Amino acid sequence: MKTRLRYFVALPLVVLFGLSACKQNKYPKASDETIAEGKKLAELHCQSCHMFPEPNWVDAKTWDQGVLPAMGPRLGIFSYKGKHYPAEKYNLSLPPGFYPSKPVMTEVQWQTIIDYYTSLASEKNEIKQVRTYPIKNELSLFTALTPNIKQGAPSTSFVKIDSASKANPFIISDVVKHQIYRYNSQLQPTDSFTTWGPIVNLEMKQNEWFLCDIGILNPNNDKLGSGKKVSIGKDEKFIQKSEQSVIRLLQRPVQLTTADLNKDGKDDIIACEFGYLTGALSWLENKGGGKYDKHVLRPLPGAIKAYVEDYNHDGLPDIWVLFAQGDEGVYLYTNKGDGKFEEQRVLRFPSINGSSYFEMVDMNQDGFKDIIYTCGDNADFSTVLKPYHGVYIYLNDGKNNFTKKYFYPLNGCYKAIARDFDNDGDLDIATISYFADYQDQPEEGFVYLQNNGNFDFKPFSLPITQQGRWLTMDAGDYDHDGKIDLILGNFSVAPSFIKSKIDWKKGPTFMVLKNTGIR
Repeated sequence: MKTRLRYFVALPLVVLFGLSACKQNKYPKASDETIAEGKKLAELHCQSCHMFPEPNWVDAKTWDQGVLPAMGPRLGIFSYKGKHYPAEKYNLSLPPGFYPSKPVMTEVQWQTIIDYYTSLASEKNEIKQVRTYPIKNELSLFTALTPNIKQGAPSTSFVKIDSASKANPFIISDVVKHQIYRYNSQLQPTDSFTTWGPIVNLEMKQNEWFLCDIGILNPNNDKLGSGKKVSIGKDEKFIQKSEQSVIRLLQRPVQLTTADLNKDGKDDIIACEFGYLTGALSWLENKGGGKYDKHVLRPLPGAIKAYVEDYNHDGLPDIWVLFAQGDEGVYLYTNKGDGKFEEQRVLRFPSINGSSYFEMVDMNQDGFKDIIYTCGDNADFSTVLKPYHGVYIYLNDGKNNFTKKYFYPLNGCYKAIARDFDNDGDLDIATISYFADYQDQPEEGFVYLQNNGNFDFKPFSLPITQQGRWLTMDAGDYDHDGKIDLILGNFSVAPSFIKSKIDWKKGPTFMVLKNTGIR
């Protein structure tokens, strides 16, 4: 039941699952026998690919009109009762046999699955967020700064604070204009260059940038993405007349990371090819002379974020990856040497979660890195507010067994960064939401979770942050005053299923939140 078909890049459960499954709704109540058979069929056909989807994850209408029609083609069912299901049946970019050549079940069995979900789900999305503290719409720790220059409707796909640069600490990528800009500390543009395609991420190494070109931003199965290099001069001016392509034929890559994985002295590449219906996590072995051999670690779409770290201290770089589509979860690839990796799934999430980001930081200061995880991507077939969207903390027991310790509900949460923003010795969390409840809770767009100890976090926001729809965020000390600042990127051109009272297209391209706290 893979429903997450994301349209753009870089977003307590017990309350949800405690909902009575027998609530009456406008959909006919199926018999107990039908419900039992529907569950059996759903477990057989859905659980083989991802976590079993419980009926109370979304409302009955969303199951009937969104999620199940998206699932049908995976079972060879392309239409039912006169309704055509969304599919890419004639897409030549898909591998042969991607869809079953004939239905794997009868229409009676398919209706039984429909009856199971619509009978047990609530009529409306009635489950609400449960918060210990409401968001306080004031925050003295940060002062918001915006650039004076306007460049049309903001379509910022990537922002970065380059703390090593005193002249140009801010880097902005505009995915529609195919432009990368640099701004100085006064938020004035200093230089820019045009890229061949839309850049959604970049890696900086000395005087060279490695750009991740997604190819085409909207969903597609083509291999149009690439990795490119750009040189930076000693005076921090771009020396760029044409991009140097390093790798091509990637399927909607969202992150490219370099590391010497096989210890041969040459940087290899880890590619998160998020893809669409197909994709992969791969490492590309540097053979020298500009040639790479591709090794697929997981031949499935959804890889969205990777970290390289020698977690077991054996001298070999290992890889941690978040998969954000279908079988969502965090995976560890332990480097066994000779180009071999051993896969371990350390966390698994529901396929409807909308996983969006994760970080690895030591939240409880026990010497082991924990996981900060966010879910909230609603660019799929279940565009309803979900009370399980938000920020999670999973603690590491030292053996890579992770247990949920904290959850803060936040509709449409897209990213969270844990840093000691207030310089009190513990880690606070800054987070953004791209699919917030803009009608009733517009303050969800940016939330600062202040750590008060013992996993007690107080939420704050700034009213001015409601001027933009924040897709991306970064943290760093741009003015070298010893305090961690933030930058938010406004991606205003995508649709939202909840209308905002503010026109984000008139908002700033980016916003800097200058840390004005005590050092």
